[in-house]
Amino acid sequence: MKFLITTFLSSILCLTTFATAQYPDKIFYDGKEYSLHTNPLESYFEKNPDKRPKGGIMSSALWRGYVATFEMRDSQLFVKDIQVQYWDTTDKNNYDTKWKTVMTEVFPEKKNVKVDWLSGLLVLPYGKLVNYVHMGYGSTYENYFLLEIDKGNFIKSKQFDYKNYEIFKDKQFLAYKKTEAYKETKATLKKDGSTDEFIDSFLRSFVTEYTSRILTN
Repeated sequence: MKFLITTFLSSILCLTTFATAQYPDKIFYDGKEYSLHTNPLESYFEKNPDKRPKGGIMSSALWRGYVATFEMRDSQLFVKDIQVQYWDTTDKNNYDTKWKTVMTEVFPEKKNVKVDWLSGLLVLPYGKLVNYVHMGYGSTYENYFLLEIDKGNFIKSKQFDYKNYEIFKDKQFLAYKKTEAYKETKATLKKDGSTDEFIDSFLRSFVTEYTSRILTN
């Protein structure tokens, strides 16, 4: 499952839009709140574009126009809340931004929204900021959790420090290269004339977006 990037052109658009660090989604996992370097609702909105929240502020720091909060409960992933940012104009002399929930607008008939459309990997950074990058989710943190999800069900997790997370991504990419999915994705990207070296570098960087399972031990 590809969370953010489905074709080469959308990949370039994604990188351009991500020129500013993003407000991350959030997740409650094992009793603690974490930021997410993954956006589980995006694949839902790709299939249901009419459900995407409207009226919120969209900016270079919030390209998707909302911040979602998720929770892992009973080994299942649920949507806890969806909020949009808006301008509070009640004080005509001092406009300010505030947040409001739009959960019932997106899912009006559901109280417990299981993320059953999602099969993929969730990236949860935590700890100290090691290296700040003013682009998307490019910053490096001290530690990472990686959660494998299958149709909204928790399968397993892995925990890394930032150095071992990069080693994992290398191994994950090598395993991914042996799959038919890699061959199909690479063939699609090559239609735009990109070199093998560029494509492999790109796919390695976004390997957690392009792979739906932990492929290596």
